[in-house]
Amino acid sequence: MLRLIASALPMLLALSSLAMAQETEQASSPPPRPAKLMTLDAGQGTVERQFFGRVEANETVDLAFQVGGQIVRLPATEGAPIPEGGLVARLDLDPFERQLEEARVNLDKAERDLDRLEQLSGNAASEVQIQDARTQARLAQIAVDDAEDQLEDATLEAPFDALVARRMMANFSTVQAGTPVVRLHDMSVKKVAIDVPEVLFRRATDDRDKIEVSASFPESEQSYPLVFSEFEAETAEVGQTYRLTLAFAEDPGEGVLPGSSTTVTVQMPLGASSGILLPETALVYDPERNPSVMVFAPSGEDPDRGEVHRTPVDIEVRPDGRIALLDGPEPGTEIVMTGAAQLEDGQSVRRFTGIGE
Repeated sequence: MLRLIASALPMLLALSSLAMAQETEQASSPPPRPAKLMTLDAGQGTVERQFFGRVEANETVDLAFQVGGQIVRLPATEGAPIPEGGLVARLDLDPFERQLEEARVNLDKAERDLDRLEQLSGNAASEVQIQDARTQARLAQIAVDDAEDQLEDATLEAPFDALVARRMMANFSTVQAGTPVVRLHDMSVKKVAIDVPEVLFRRATDDRDKIEVSASFPESEQSYPLVFSEFEAETAEVGQTYRLTLAFAEDPGEGVLPGSSTTVTVQMPLGASSGILLPETALVYDPERNPSVMVFAPSGEDPDRGEVHRTPVDIEVRPDGRIALLDGPEPGTEIVMTGAAQLEDGQSVRRFTGIGE
């Protein structure tokens, strides 16, 4: 029995070592990396570009008093809505009410003086005195109008249904005329501003009816359609880009506030005679700047898993900024669409179908 156990012991040790080696190899091999793929198509198709955008309000205004004084009421709370016509801030009204009362008293006196002189016309009052009295009465009326305007300007009201972005002054502080007190956002329409290269800007303005634009946010997979609103008619000093403003076709929610970051996706038609076009993210360059693409080769067992192989290509950058494939893989070949430069030749990948999958 001991001889039988001794003869079987080396075989058991060999099998155990082989199993441990296989487990070590499986543990050390990394899992397939997800890769977003595209199929080369020479016919009608679309090209997709993504831009970084920032959410903007329809209008943003800094409200200021047109007169100086001490703030005695400032009910505006940061982050809170204020309806159109709602009280934003108010100065101490006593000085303005006294000024108005003084102007009315002077007007009453000027009108009495004018009436007395007109009754004495031709006797004790000359025509020049009467004209001077009429001038004083008109000036007194202007002073009353000015005092009424100043009294009205001592109260700030919301010019639209607004969201209070920031309080710039504290209650009971003394402000001068024109000093911003509160910043308000008009949230009736939420917009997104992006910077677009000059070449793409011309395409966007010429074919805007054929372009689909949507916005998405980091915390959600939902996308919201955008429509063209306006654009700046001059380029930026750096980058030769145009500022394009897009409006949300539907409200993305109360949590989307001005300044929020968003990813804007633009899909543009290529045209029937566009040939095979490649996105910039599908290209990989060697040190000599020779371009290649990562061709996906599915495995026989699972068509969603396989390897990528670096394949040289010949490309042409067209005047409109699009990249055309002149020589390389045939139409119908699947290549890595985004992040190709992060992959290595022969690396195992799996088809990317969605976040969390």
